[in-house]
Amino acid sequence: MIFSSSSFILFLFALLGIYSNCKTPVQRANVLLVASFIFYASWKPIYLILLIVSLAVNYYIYCRLIEHKSKILLTFGVIANLALLGAFKYAVLFFETWVWINFELGGGSVPALPSWVDWALPLGISFFTFQMLSALIDVYRGQWNERITFRQWCLYVSFFPQFIAGPIARANELVDQLQVLHPLKWIDLRAGAFIFAGGLIKKALFADNLAPIVETLYAQPESLNFTMAWLATLAFALQIYFDFSGYSEMAVGLGRMFGIRLPRNFKHPYISKNCSEFWHRWHMTLSRWLRDYLFIPLGGSRCSTNRTSVNLLLTMLLGGLWHGAGWNFVFWGFLHGTYLIGHKVLKWFYLTVDLNSKLILQKVISLLSRPFTFILICFTWVFFRAESFSDAWAVSGAMLGFQQEGVPPEIRLYMQGIVLISMLLVFFEPLFERWFLKGFKGWRNVPFYVRGSAYASIAMAAHVFGGSTQKFIYFDF
Repeated sequence: MIFSSSSFILFLFALLGIYSNCKTPVQRANVLLVASFIFYASWKPIYLILLIVSLAVNYYIYCRLIEHKSKILLTFGVIANLALLGAFKYAVLFFETWVWINFELGGGSVPALPSWVDWALPLGISFFTFQMLSALIDVYRGQWNERITFRQWCLYVSFFPQFIAGPIARANELVDQLQVLHPLKWIDLRAGAFIFAGGLIKKALFADNLAPIVETLYAQPESLNFTMAWLATLAFALQIYFDFSGYSEMAVGLGRMFGIRLPRNFKHPYISKNCSEFWHRWHMTLSRWLRDYLFIPLGGSRCSTNRTSVNLLLTMLLGGLWHGAGWNFVFWGFLHGTYLIGHKVLKWFYLTVDLNSKLILQKVISLLSRPFTFILICFTWVFFRAESFSDAWAVSGAMLGFQQEGVPPEIRLYMQGIVLISMLLVFFEPLFERWFLKGFKGWRNVPFYVRGSAYASIAMAAHVFGGSTQKFIYFDF
């Protein structure tokens, strides 16, 4: 069930009806847990068994860590979780890389991929693995020492709004809220529906309409000229933003309906002045996870310049690998790591110049930093979206003007129009958000039947004017 689908809306209404009749927090927790398991099983029921086994093993490790802060036990937990993630997500990549190395060194025929290697990826495995790892590490560090029941542990990990693609919530952010579940409140239902509607608009009206443009252009990268390559790149940059931020807002809105405050995941990333700021605005809960559980343990920035650069690069390489089992994702992470190192070098250079030069640089930075950063980020998306390195090089080459012949067939004017409208919405989004929040304050006083009609109209518009329902991009990670 996709959040923007009619089947999910029916599921949500049924859940709200059952939840409203619960009398105690325990009953409400049980209803949410069963609903979360049903939601997960609706994708591929067999993987519900895998999820429950993983929950049980990690809960056992959590209970032992509460009693005794054992580094050996934590190491076992980390290795077990990463092994599970690696087996399902990276087995194909490792096998193909091993085959390629052996073929290049020794020659001979390339063996076929064994059927046991190419199994389907369990939905949301990257997200719930990171969520459980953060809880285990926080317990070991003494940052979270609360003892909870197995039911509460399962609900913390599998709470359906954020289970599949985040936001990645920490135990100290979510567990306390799930322990004291309150009856439904109109103020939470109104706020949640308002936030959910905003995310639905992003997903159904923008991301799903941009998807066919991206698919058409990326299906034939060798035939793209300069203009079409940039159109493809901008379209995907906008698609992935509207898709993922739309999902995150829908998740936050759904949580709010039940009185749960989930962490914010996006804050206008495409208006960032540099790549470091971009990662403070894009997928904020993942950025925080990588910082606290990878970058800082590696030494962070409290070490030599060279070591800091290595830490940044390694963090982003692993962040790229987390996103997908392909070397193009690793290269995407490499580009971001290089950008972050470059930003630190430029900051150091800025501190060394004289006052007059600083004044000139400030004017240049204020004028060019945002568009320059946006262009750099867009360039990295080519390697994120392309099916292979050869496709990525073809698109990036066309963007740089190395490929001037040919235009894909069936390119219509509406493609450019959709991209232009989407870009305007992205860059003026901070202003729209202020209007949105201001409007919500007045929205509380609007009669219920008017609000209900408005939400129904949004759902109808999303169905009529939205593109064909597309799976959320980050569901594959």
